[in-house]
Amino acid sequence: MAKNTVKISANVRDTDRPTIAGAKRHPALHALRTVVARVTTPLLPDDYLQLANPLWSARELRGRVQEVRQETVDSATLVIKPGWGFSFDYEPGQYIGIGVLVEGRWRWRSYSLTSSPVAAKKTITITVKAMPEGFLSTHLVSGVAPGTIVRLAAPQGNFIMPDPAPPKVLFLTGGSGITPVMSMLRTLVRRDQVTDVIHLHSAPTESDVMFASELADLAAAHAGYSLHVRTTREQGRLDMSRLADEVPDWHERQTWACGPEGMLDSAERAWSAAGLAERLHLERFALSRAAVHGQGGTVEFARSGKSVTVDAATPLMDAGEQVGVRMPFGCRMGICQSCVVGLLDGHVRDLRSGVEHEPGSRIQTCISAASGDCVLDV
Repeated sequence: MAKNTVKISANVRDTDRPTIAGAKRHPALHALRTVVARVTTPLLPDDYLQLANPLWSARELRGRVQEVRQETVDSATLVIKPGWGFSFDYEPGQYIGIGVLVEGRWRWRSYSLTSSPVAAKKTITITVKAMPEGFLSTHLVSGVAPGTIVRLAAPQGNFIMPDPAPPKVLFLTGGSGITPVMSMLRTLVRRDQVTDVIHLHSAPTESDVMFASELADLAAAHAGYSLHVRTTREQGRLDMSRLADEVPDWHERQTWACGPEGMLDSAERAWSAAGLAERLHLERFALSRAAVHGQGGTVEFARSGKSVTVDAATPLMDAGEQVGVRMPFGCRMGICQSCVVGLLDGHVRDLRSGVEHEPGSRIQTCISAASGDCVLDV
């Protein structure tokens, strides 16, 4: 089966102390954290640590934005220096959750890491494309100043490049789908594993190609890397049925694909028809939702004593955050199960499938909406 992954972000309620990433790999450091947490109770260690350095936190991963580099007119790379507890042993192709304080509210999204885990510098990078419907993406591209402190969730994801890399590799990317592959390419260069790599990338115009100069330099410096850029406004979209015209041996290659839904769906059909689904690795940035029906209702949050009236398209997680209820969450896409809570009363509807859940169910708040009045155990 093809591997489909989505971006994951993470957060916890204020009353929960999160597990520090890397605790098992660094037991001495974690033990010191625990001692500090105990001796400073009832005050949090952060109350003392922040006086010395805002990146030192016993509760959460943090980072400081060091630089914002423009990539294209609507995309930028953020260079981030992670704080205490961050582990640099992530895999090329993984993603990271980032929380940014905007207008008094922490807003979380997940973005692919574009840096290489084998780089010498103790920084990470994400590259963000501003989307018309994406408030946070637009803010990150044009509104984040160097020095801004952000919250981080530990890197994760299964869309990764193994070490050593396969002898033959094909990258299929479109638009911002190039971002996880950029981490893979940079890692292959540092590991001296650019042996036989073909990269087909699509973008509306040449000026929309992220990392254009670096990709061109990579192709010039490494005979084993072949780059083919397709400008879709002039040349149209890549036709998977004619893939052999550009990559005659595509069926022999391990393929990593990331980009628009249509491109990925077409690739999935082509590889499945050829009986090669196991050679195709997909990363999807979003999940489709079912048509919205119903009138919504009043959502009551039993433990917090708060309630809010919302329409039938508003996820229960968003409803809670509107009234200040800190909802547990992970991917915000219905994959990771981090947001599951109990439905005490009423009915809610799965936004993907349209299936209704009854009282007593455990429901995912990120992809469920009110189907009439309901009460959640949170």
